[in-house]
Amino acid sequence: MRQVSEFQLPAPVVRCAPYGNGHINDTYLVEDAQGNRYALQRINPHVFQDSIGVMTNILLVTQHIRRLEHRRPDQEVLTLVPCRNGAFWHVDTDGACWRLYHFVRNSMCFEHVESLEVFRQSGVAFGNFIDQLADFDAGQLSTTIPGFHDTPRRYETFRKAAEHDVCGRAQSVRREIDFALAREDFAATLINLQENGAMPTRAVHNDAKLNNVLFHKDTGAPLCIIDLDTTMPGLAVTDFGDSIRFGATTGAEDERDLEKIHFSLDHYRAYKDGFLTACTSLNDCEKDHLPHGAKMMALECGVRFLTDYLNGDTYFKISREDHNLDRCRTQFKLVADMERQWAAMQQA
Repeated sequence: MRQVSEFQLPAPVVRCAPYGNGHINDTYLVEDAQGNRYALQRINPHVFQDSIGVMTNILLVTQHIRRLEHRRPDQEVLTLVPCRNGAFWHVDTDGACWRLYHFVRNSMCFEHVESLEVFRQSGVAFGNFIDQLADFDAGQLSTTIPGFHDTPRRYETFRKAAEHDVCGRAQSVRREIDFALAREDFAATLINLQENGAMPTRAVHNDAKLNNVLFHKDTGAPLCIIDLDTTMPGLAVTDFGDSIRFGATTGAEDERDLEKIHFSLDHYRAYKDGFLTACTSLNDCEKDHLPHGAKMMALECGVRFLTDYLNGDTYFKISREDHNLDRCRTQFKLVADMERQWAAMQQA
């Protein structure tokens, strides 16, 4: 992989091979003659059209966290390897942006919630991430994906998809369309609080899921937050909610049997406990609306899956017929289950 030669390495490269199971960026494991390991990545230009903005955001956030005096001694921070020209990314002749990270040693990642404690520790990790950026000016960051968690805007796109019905699928999913439309007023809850200043705009991860936390192989403690490509201005409660949507469920995101899908209040409590233990900078409005963040992210994702299904499955990768519809239904099942347990969520 010739792009690795653009970076400052202490020894010649002896290995470069595809690595991981990511669906967006191309990732390679690089090893040099001294045994040092690195992760080489090509940023997907179709998903991240402002690759330089993505890289600038990552550099600003990681440098800020690394300078903190109160950072835990066992905490790792993603570290970029500089290029030979002093920059922290390389743009090739095709216009694609490449970066090289130091590999985080003694780390492991979970694709599924294996225990309440693992999920709680992921809450500690993301709560700590938000807390460490509490005094960071989010205005420094580029909004690399406009409207990423603007749920009302997602609804506008959904309404157009249902109206145009380019694949003739709308009639067969009338129940799902009606479910979404019945909750459209709720969709503006967080955006309204942000716009009136009750809920602060922060530097947040925006893809806060369990598999974006690295844990120490021996101690099980959270080591490092990864996949910072969507780090930009946003809301702490949506980061919280994305984790809940992903982890506080009894089934897979694309499970066909909805009887297997339930919202787990025990997992919600465990994650919330870890999150609030580490994140002490939330104001009262943010704390009060953590349940709303959870419901919002499940609803938003369900609406996005339904939109893509109506449009002919053009955005999310699918591996079977009705894959996006199955995903939509699991998210809406979570929303309905949260609504049934709403009082308990607010008291948790």
